[in-house]
Amino acid sequence: MSRVNLFLDSSALFAGIASSTGAARVLLLLAETQHITITISEQVLVETERAIARKAPKALDDLRQAILASKAQIVRDPTPEEVRAQRNLISHPADIPIVLAAMRIQADYRVTLNRKHFIDDPAVARQSGLRIGTPGEALEWVRGGMTE
Repeated sequence: MSRVNLFLDSSALFAGIASSTGAARVLLLLAETQHITITISEQVLVETERAIARKAPKALDDLRQAILASKAQIVRDPTPEEVRAQRNLISHPADIPIVLAAMRIQADYRVTLNRKHFIDDPAVARQSGLRIGTPGEALEWVRGGMTE
């Protein structure tokens, strides 16, 4: 059986780097031990680098090391045409490329701490076909054997 593939957005990736404890860090560690696969997009990487440079610049090396250690897959961002074609996918236009990247790789779980635009809006999960939740919810799902 192939490993479960979790798509992390910048909020989840940042949390995994900024905190030495917590579910986001555990997900990165599970990826290091090859129990799961972590995927991010180019946009997620850029957003996370910017956030860390602004809020915790000394952690930039930690981000790079975590990406290497977890063997995170980095996927290309969707084209502007693909984004325009899906402009009704989510109410926050800046997040369309993130949802499309997760859809493109058929992620098993879309991990985020962005409640407003993802978790609290069930239409995003319904329209994208993605399972969406917090790092804690994703970790619980992985530990529970990936059942609904």
